[in-house]
Amino acid sequence: MTIDQMARDLRRRLKRSRFVHSVGVANTAVKLARRFGADETKAYVAGLLHDCARQFENDELPAQAAAYGIPIGDMERAMPLLLHAYIGAQMARQVYGVDDAEILQAIWRHTVGAADMTTLDKIIYFADMIEPHRNYPGVNKLRGMVKTATLDEILLTALSESIIFVVQKKSLVHPSTVAARNFLLLNS
Repeated sequence: MTIDQMARDLRRRLKRSRFVHSVGVANTAVKLARRFGADETKAYVAGLLHDCARQFENDELPAQAAAYGIPIGDMERAMPLLLHAYIGAQMARQVYGVDDAEILQAIWRHTVGAADMTTLDKIIYFADMIEPHRNYPGVNKLRGMVKTATLDEILLTALSESIIFVVQKKSLVHPSTVAARNFLLLNS
């Protein structure tokens, strides 16, 4: 499937605001890829498709995960929205014909991160946080870091901010997010 075909199909499946967000992430990912020396086409496709499973409501996600053979852990049972990333990676492969392992992994990891993230993983995780339609306290600080900081410095700040936000909400912190942050600290 071409990128244009992916976009047309995604526009049909997603709510308008989610589609606009996805295009914003794709365009932001291209800018980040250019800045940090990654493949711009891969960044665009991963950004465009990162939320393709958001066509499903939260209560539908466990059944969709089961249909794709995706294991559901305690964290995902408690927070089914997390499943959209894993389902999205499977949909990118099966519905959109993406067979690039790097793109699929970036979609899989875009919500909670992981230890030893690739450059593309980091770009999609961060692009999702700072795309132009995002509006939350501190987003402009994160956007401003793109000009001068390394990708690892940016990601460390983004992961830290994400953990602080989740803790302040008295919600669960996914172990993969902690692992991603710790990996950066241990290897910098």
